[in-house]
Amino acid sequence: MTPSVYSVHPTPVGDALIVMSDEGLVALQLIDGAPGDRLAELSVALGAVPDRDATAIGPVAAELDEYFAGRRRAFDVAIDWRLTRGFVREALQVVCRIPYGETASYGEVALGAGHPNAHRAVGSACARTPISLIVPVHRVVRSDGTIGEYGGHPGVKRYLLDLEAAAGE
Repeated sequence: MTPSVYSVHPTPVGDALIVMSDEGLVALQLIDGAPGDRLAELSVALGAVPDRDATAIGPVAAELDEYFAGRRRAFDVAIDWRLTRGFVREALQVVCRIPYGETASYGEVALGAGHPNAHRAVGSACARTPISLIVPVHRVVRSDGTIGEYGGHPGVKRYLLDLEAAAGE
């Protein structure tokens, strides 16, 4: 098992718990308050408790800062997909191909993942992704064009969509 490290980085939409392995980004989750509960859940999923190391997340933190400043449209950080499997991984990899400033419906993502009737499963994959922001699940919207939820925080989703729209102008 590859050892992992973590740290917390502030963003305009809340603190981000970032977990890295030698293979890349394992998790990026927005948190309210201390990372204890989320870190405990990730430790169980990883089979080990990540070590705290602020320097190891530096490249991801820098890319996030550039994204929120409107200077980055694509992330270069490698992704370690170990916390996803099967259709969830397939759907999230399709989500990664949605261009900056654009959206796709849950149905379009399902079709892209080779399962045209799995739009609800895409919604579940987006809601449970271990990697938010860099896996741009905020770009997945309902078929009627409404934005839908974002882990129970539709205001964050609206902020991210508006940020990308403004930077694209």
